[in-house]
Amino acid sequence: MIELSAGSERAVLVHINFRNKEFNEDLDEFVELVTSSGISIITTITCSRDVPSPRYFIGRGKLDVVKQAVDLHKADVVIFNHIISPAQERNLEHELNCRVIDRVELILDIFAQRARSYEGKLQVELAQLQNLSTRLIRGWTHLERQKGGIGLRGPGETQLETDRRLIGKRIKTINMRLEKVRRQRQQGSKQRRKSEIPVVSLVGYTNAGKSTLFNKLTGASVYVADKLFATLDPTLRGIDVAPGVPVIMTDTVGFIRHIPHDLIEAFHATLEETQEADLLLHVIDANDEYRHAHIEQVNQVIHEIGAAEVPQIEVYNKIDKQQGLSPRMELNDDGQPHRVWLSAQTGAGMEYLIDAVSHFISGKARRHRLCLPASAGKLRAQLFNIGAVYNEHADEHGGWIMEVNMEAPRLYQLCHESGLNDVQLQSCLPAL
Repeated sequence: MIELSAGSERAVLVHINFRNKEFNEDLDEFVELVTSSGISIITTITCSRDVPSPRYFIGRGKLDVVKQAVDLHKADVVIFNHIISPAQERNLEHELNCRVIDRVELILDIFAQRARSYEGKLQVELAQLQNLSTRLIRGWTHLERQKGGIGLRGPGETQLETDRRLIGKRIKTINMRLEKVRRQRQQGSKQRRKSEIPVVSLVGYTNAGKSTLFNKLTGASVYVADKLFATLDPTLRGIDVAPGVPVIMTDTVGFIRHIPHDLIEAFHATLEETQEADLLLHVIDANDEYRHAHIEQVNQVIHEIGAAEVPQIEVYNKIDKQQGLSPRMELNDDGQPHRVWLSAQTGAGMEYLIDAVSHFISGKARRHRLCLPASAGKLRAQLFNIGAVYNEHADEHGGWIMEVNMEAPRLYQLCHESGLNDVQLQSCLPAL
């Protein structure tokens, strides 16, 4: 696996502007990715082409320019801001006499540095091995020689075949361990669904400020840094967006343009938190000049993981960094909260976001019949105080039969906190 030691690598960057913009990558984002990985940038070489060269991805003339830069600055690695094939990578390494990695391998290395949880480390290793399995021949001829010597004679298995077999075995082991973690995660999700507490998931392009917003909302201390993929492992916290209105907030890994398919597959279990959410808060950097393209990229990944039908509220963050932007909430044609402008850093506009989430949760309110015993006077008073009681009459036992209008999770929590037993909780019937 490619593992770049932070601060010790000197890199030459290669960026190509294609005539077809569909294949182009953002140069500024590329530089930020490299910087986030801790690699020292020596120089950046750019060029324009119609299509990639089949042999070297770049032309022969530009290859000579890259080779001169590598020799002059004693570079350790050449990094392409594109996805190159294993054959192209091998040909480039043979010509340049140094390591060559592409955009995917760079992202994988950043993920390897950021992973903290057991599941996150397994997911990163799985994605790295899946990527490495196609790139075993890196121009080193020892991989093509057959094994020999005591204990190694016999079937004539090449070193390359051995490596592939061992990688396949390791991938199988990781998948088994991830499946176990997945089952544990599904148990937690099952318990949350049983309690019917809504799940609100933060999604967005990497470095949009999701973790800062998550910390501001929940009072958590998730790692925050002005770098790409600062957060990799998902975090869950419970908060009340209004008195007696609980939700579970989740902070997820940031998305990026042309995210590797293997990475989506490896992090499928983590992304299930987004798929099973009741509401997505799509965090957007209000100062990002490419924000519209990034919104499309995030929505594309959301579609790929099967969460396209989950309702969304756009959250334009970092308004404190640009004059003329003020905190506000925008409604759609149906009068529902659609967009919120705020600053997670300063806290300006956070009340609009809380109101938007609370409005969404309240919109799921239904009419319920509730049979309260005489001992539940405090709960009865609480229901009246929040304006949830639609109708009420006394029963023959001195209790109350009430019709209340509220969302099921909120009603369930209020009844549970009031000490009602399981039998009494069953009296919270579905909508009339």
